[in-house]
Amino acid sequence: MKKYDVVALGELLVDFTENGMSAQMNPVFEANPGGAPCNVLSMLQKLGNKTAFIGKVGKDSFGEMLGDVVAEQGIDTKNLIKDAEVPTTLAFVQTAPDGDRSFSFYRNPGADMLLKETEVDVSLLKSTLIFHFGSLSMTAQGVEATTKMAVETARSAGALISFDPNLRPPLWDSLDTAKEKIAYGISQCQILKISDDEIAFFTGSTNVDDGVAKIQERYHTPLIFATMGKQGSRAYHSGNRVECGPFLNEDTIETTGAGDTFMACVLHGILKYGLDGLDTQKLYDMLEFANAAASIITARKGALKVMPEESDVWKFIQERRM
Repeated sequence: MKKYDVVALGELLVDFTENGMSAQMNPVFEANPGGAPCNVLSMLQKLGNKTAFIGKVGKDSFGEMLGDVVAEQGIDTKNLIKDAEVPTTLAFVQTAPDGDRSFSFYRNPGADMLLKETEVDVSLLKSTLIFHFGSLSMTAQGVEATTKMAVETARSAGALISFDPNLRPPLWDSLDTAKEKIAYGISQCQILKISDDEIAFFTGSTNVDDGVAKIQERYHTPLIFATMGKQGSRAYHSGNRVECGPFLNEDTIETTGAGDTFMACVLHGILKYGLDGLDTQKLYDMLEFANAAASIITARKGALKVMPEESDVWKFIQERRM
């Protein structure tokens, strides 16, 4: 019996999101806890799963705040390292009128880039059903080696490997390097979540089905989820292609964390049904639930602290079915 349902490794940072204008008409930014891996774990906790995080922040006020917030969500933080010399990574997120985002990062370096192999508690990796990671833990050589060690350790212990490229072009020295690291992640995982933009970047195909087919042909990934924003999502598994439309939300203010919320929900479905127990109906149900939860989070600021309860998601779905 494994102790954890999902263990994730990666970046933990502060997302400064726009929050109106000051009396002096200067833009006001709110400090929100962020970073894809902990967003995923936070939603998994809401769905009743046991999770743990492996990562590093600065030994500064932002790092202290992040550690407290992650622990408050119920995520095991015993392997959250605090670096006395390098500060916590910061991101400034600016949102267009339709909710889409642009990012500016203060991370050269940030503490999350300096996680060492010797700092990882491998007992976490050996006692989880799923190990989840993204490409941002491979933007620097040291943490890349740490990430690869973690993937190998978890797989050797029988964990399923889950990967989300989570492409952020400003954080890469070159996009060719980003593509190379994403290729590594896809080559290692049994569960891939990838956006339509990432499919186009990685495969050169703007047609989602064609891009997924290229990935399947080369990597034989058992389960692929393609997210398409306002066009909904698709799942590809054992020759089946399942599509679910979006839940467009008139209250959307930003899309930060929507993909992470979706990721958590489909991982919850895999924990519930098993990778080999997925038929087309179960895949559709997983997509519907994940799309709904992602839609809810677009109407809230700061994903990590405000993930919806499972009952909220079902209520949201029922209201839109009426």
